[in-house]
Amino acid sequence: MARIWPFLQKEEGRTTDFSYGGVLMWVDFFNYDYAIVDDTLFIRGVVEDNRDIPAFSLPVGKLRFHEALKLIREYCEEQGITPEFSAVPEYALPEIEKCNPVKIEPLDHWSDYLYDARQLATLQGKKMSKKRNHVNQFVAHYPDWSYEPLTAANAGAVLEFMKHYKEEADDGFMSREENRLAEGLIKMIAEGDGVLRGGVLYNAPGEICAISIGDVKGDTLYVHVEKALREVIGSYEMVNKEFAAHQLSENPQILYINREDDGGDEGLRYAKESYHPVDLLKKYNIIF
Repeated sequence: MARIWPFLQKEEGRTTDFSYGGVLMWVDFFNYDYAIVDDTLFIRGVVEDNRDIPAFSLPVGKLRFHEALKLIREYCEEQGITPEFSAVPEYALPEIEKCNPVKIEPLDHWSDYLYDARQLATLQGKKMSKKRNHVNQFVAHYPDWSYEPLTAANAGAVLEFMKHYKEEADDGFMSREENRLAEGLIKMIAEGDGVLRGGVLYNAPGEICAISIGDVKGDTLYVHVEKALREVIGSYEMVNKEFAAHQLSENPQILYINREDDGGDEGLRYAKESYHPVDLLKKYNIIF
């Protein structure tokens, strides 16, 4: 990550696929490899919605897309695979279309939800009244609540919280996998990772009820992990607000918060839409 993070920071979009945690959390799941050629980062993984098909991320760096594509074509010919790109952000399409792709296919379930950062941090305005009510209920039910950053000092307690959380979490494959990967990020924070940011919400002294983990790139906060106990009233809304507010206080340049995709899950879609996103960041699979 130390080698590729400077390249990721040069990428001009706001999709989570080029954020620090977005790569680090999913590196094994998507079989990421990388190469740096001519001051350009190439990442090879798999197609977002089919892990049996090898695919590339949008190259980032000095080379123009047509120059990078030439290198990828040569590589794919040697490997006997089709030149395919996955999770390509929409802003890159005009340059890519000049290279005559065979197919451009929207990834309908993988668009990222983008929010106004200050709106999430303050919950001001009429359309956020329901969220404010949930936060107020949390404060009323748990007057001794507190919030603090996730650090090496409390990471052990957070891992214990994850054991409790998993007891009531959904038991599907992706849910189990996402929980495992979230624990990996917690361990990286415990080991001193300096880019990941986390928050811990307590509903009483020593009782963790919610956590959040993300990172900051440019004017955007990326939220990769948000876990809360359903039994604790308002815990999701409270950790969402507190994490956003704390990160804005430390990084006043933040304008947006990317809360990632819904993966086609109706419940997640409803939850993400209820916070009134300002944009949906579309992504595409592209075949040459």
